[in-house]
Amino acid sequence: MTDYSKIDFSGLIAAAEGEVITHSYVRDVPLASGGVMALITLDNGEDHTRPNTLGPRTLSELSDTLDTLQARAAAGEIRAVGVTGKQFIFAAGADLSKVSQLGNRDNARLMAQYGHYVLGKFSSLGVPSFAFVNGLALGGAMEIALHCTYRTLDENAAALAFPEVFLGIIPGWGGATIVPNLIGIEKAIEVVISNPLKNNRMLKPAQAYELGLFDEMFGSGAFLEHSIRWADQVLTSEITVKRPNVPGKIERMTKWPIAIKVARDTLKAKIGTAAKSPYAALELMSAAKDGDLSRGFEREDEVLTELISGDQFHASIYAFDLVQKRAKRPAGAPDKSLAQKVQKVGIIGAGLMASQFALLFARKLRVPVLITDIDQARVDKGISYIYGEIDAMREKGRLSHDDANQVKALVSGTTDKSLYADCDWVIEAVFEELGVKQQVFAEIEPIISETAVLATNTSSLSVEEIGANLAHPERLVGFHFFNPVAVMPLIEVVKVPTTNDVTLATAMDVAKKLGKSAVITADRPGFVVNRLLAKVFGEAARALDAGTPVAEVEQAYAPIGLPMGPFELIDLVGWKVAAHVQDTMVGAVPDRFYASENLHKAAELEKPLVKSKQGKVEDLSKDAKKALTLGKSPIAQDEILRNVEEGLAAEIKLMLDEGVVAAAEDIDLCMILGAGWPFQDGGATPYLDRVGASERAFGAKFHNPAIAGPVEA
Repeated sequence: MTDYSKIDFSGLIAAAEGEVITHSYVRDVPLASGGVMALITLDNGEDHTRPNTLGPRTLSELSDTLDTLQARAAAGEIRAVGVTGKQFIFAAGADLSKVSQLGNRDNARLMAQYGHYVLGKFSSLGVPSFAFVNGLALGGAMEIALHCTYRTLDENAAALAFPEVFLGIIPGWGGATIVPNLIGIEKAIEVVISNPLKNNRMLKPAQAYELGLFDEMFGSGAFLEHSIRWADQVLTSEITVKRPNVPGKIERMTKWPIAIKVARDTLKAKIGTAAKSPYAALELMSAAKDGDLSRGFEREDEVLTELISGDQFHASIYAFDLVQKRAKRPAGAPDKSLAQKVQKVGIIGAGLMASQFALLFARKLRVPVLITDIDQARVDKGISYIYGEIDAMREKGRLSHDDANQVKALVSGTTDKSLYADCDWVIEAVFEELGVKQQVFAEIEPIISETAVLATNTSSLSVEEIGANLAHPERLVGFHFFNPVAVMPLIEVVKVPTTNDVTLATAMDVAKKLGKSAVITADRPGFVVNRLLAKVFGEAARALDAGTPVAEVEQAYAPIGLPMGPFELIDLVGWKVAAHVQDTMVGAVPDRFYASENLHKAAELEKPLVKSKQGKVEDLSKDAKKALTLGKSPIAQDEILRNVEEGLAAEIKLMLDEGVVAAAEDIDLCMILGAGWPFQDGGATPYLDRVGASERAFGAKFHNPAIAGPVEA
């Protein structure tokens, strides 16, 4: 068993220069039954926008504090130790900015061991320890609570989670071992693996309590007072803490291995095998069946060392920073003070996409929204869809009864386009054909005010050409949503040469109020996401046309780690849409893109693919095999992958040279938010650097130094 007390952590602590230290303030709290509880409050001295974090220097101070309290306990000065956080925040876990800067494998191991050493002191103080989780608690913060003897929870805590797997690592300060031994293997898999892979889903306090992660839950009004009173009752045996979800011998022998196998098979079906952290967490929880916490912590040390030292963690931190920081400060955005206030929205069209727009604008902006179409029947169908979605959200508790009625009242439909006159923002959602879009703008422009913004949702047409006949092209902007509109977080805001700063600032402000992340792009075919997806789809279509079985094409893409293979994704977005994107890109750049008649043929079929129960592509359907024209010279999987990687690298380099976006980081942000490019890749460009595709394509890398784990001497 590792004796953490004999390890020298001084170098790790010294290397954490510049860390924002979360201090451990202690005060003595008299207990009603007699005696004293020493209460630690974690507080970094910042407001709520800078949560407490746990870096090496924070852990060092906490360690010294716990040593002092252990001595006081031995002297009989205190009956218990409690730990809580500053207002609304317990802690946001390990300081990942410091973890990602660890220079070598040895420091990675020390970071893993130091967490176990310090947090482990909560269970060896000589008196019971109590975690009073009063707010946000993520990762290492949850592990502080797990190491305590007892735990209470504020029923209004903002978020609770073990997000490590989402970031390419594992809960390595006790979480992967303690959680399954506390709440059972099935619930542990949900909390540690499934939730992070569902876009980092958080637990609500009631869920965490019901799972058995906490022993009691209190309201926010007097949370700390109630928690201390409860702790006193536990100390006097007036209350006996019961933990019904702790797994017994039979569960460990029978249910445990079955749950692990099912989870492993599910992971392979859903995400493939490229991501390392979910499988590493699963293996740790499988081994935790032995119930030996000390051995479990040693296993966590080894796994966390490997993952912190690896490429996927560093790529994940890069991706996380893009989503959390760059997305909130978009490159090239004008001063937000220039944005015009939008008090009424007009949507041209009443089809499915237009109806989704109307619902989103009404819900998020809470301003009147007008939809129109060529006849009243289409308008009525659109309104009916919107009302139905609102009713569904109310039934699921996502909208209150009053909110649902308010949103309904904000949406109206008509065939009378004159009602657009007082709209500040008008967006078209009509058929993806240049002439149609030009025509609807020609009809609307004379009606609306000269300052109203005109937006187009085109996915691949030239925004400048769409507005070629406008009298006021300065108020035109591309505003490209992704499907499904309510879910996908990205909007590509397309700036044409005539777009003025007021229009652009208004577009960025509207995107933010809609809850979306906006990236400004130049007006180039396919913008960012569709241009690169056209590369992904094109190589898949080329391989299919040559006679490569679709399942083999899907497998060829597996090392990238995309959530779906190319044909599974094509089937989701629609074969007609995919064929249109390919045709558009080939029409614009015929020498660099590939279009296939087989995509059009497949679009005419009801079911072009045979899929497994998990939705994975297994083969072409019988109808597709008859309808498609396939060659007899299949392409090897490694060649398909190489073609995709080099094609993407070359295209991205051209996009940066053309100034489509400000930097490679914006390409990655678009692909993460708009195409589901995995965090463990860091987006497209870090992955292409690591596999050598960048250097093969254009003789250099996108990032210097590379976004990768430390290189050992």
